[in-house]
Amino acid sequence: MMTHLSYHKVFVCLALWFFFTSNATAGPPGRECVIILHGLGRTDDSMGKIEKKLINNGYRVWNEEYPSREADIESLAANFIPPGIGKCREWNAGAIHFVTHSMGGILVRQYLQSNVIPELGNIVMLAPPNHGSEVVDHLKDAQVFQNLMGPAGQQLSTHRNSKPNSLQPIPGTIGVIAGSVTSDPWFAWMFDSPNDGKASVESARLAEMSDFLVVEHGHTFIMSHNDVIEQVLFFLKHGKFKADRHGDRLYHQNPLTQTDVR
Repeated sequence: MMTHLSYHKVFVCLALWFFFTSNATAGPPGRECVIILHGLGRTDDSMGKIEKKLINNGYRVWNEEYPSREADIESLAANFIPPGIGKCREWNAGAIHFVTHSMGGILVRQYLQSNVIPELGNIVMLAPPNHGSEVVDHLKDAQVFQNLMGPAGQQLSTHRNSKPNSLQPIPGTIGVIAGSVTSDPWFAWMFDSPNDGKASVESARLAEMSDFLVVEHGHTFIMSHNDVIEQVLFFLKHGKFKADRHGDRLYHQNPLTQTDVR
């Protein structure tokens, strides 16, 4: 027959076993997490290379596909960012970063309009149409475009009242990487300034950004180039892009009126 002391030992052992096993899946306290958001009409596979690099550099990563062409930006942000935040917290992350491609950056901006993330770390936006896409301006009324790109695609024009242009500044340390080589030459006639084939370099700028980098890549595969991934990793760690890099770094306090090239 077990004594009172024996029962006490069994209880302590069970309690310790539960504590350690339940926290084993959460990861070490303070480990950083990255939420990856792909662009309009893309999948989680499109961000697979950068996901692998992040994992290899010690980050916990949440990279899940969301139905980007089936709902508007407000619904996508409200329904598909919280699961990523929840997973990062389940992993006991000390910081929650974001790495986005194209419309993924607009989803983050939308989410942070009315939600606070206490663990918010750094945000890297790749080819974001922060002031809309000139391609959408020309194609949004075409039925084939509406069918292909869905409600969110209709919101990404450069018009003053479009979704990207209606969003307020967001918190966080933000780095933006824009492409200056078109990946879609058939859209070239829609632009009168440097662009990546989907949006102009100027459109990528954000007033509250901390750093800005222009690279010689197109919109579609900007996230898969090694030099871009290297810059993403550097920004997540340091809150700025590498100074000794290939490409053109442009940073200024007022992106629409003043440029300081350095």
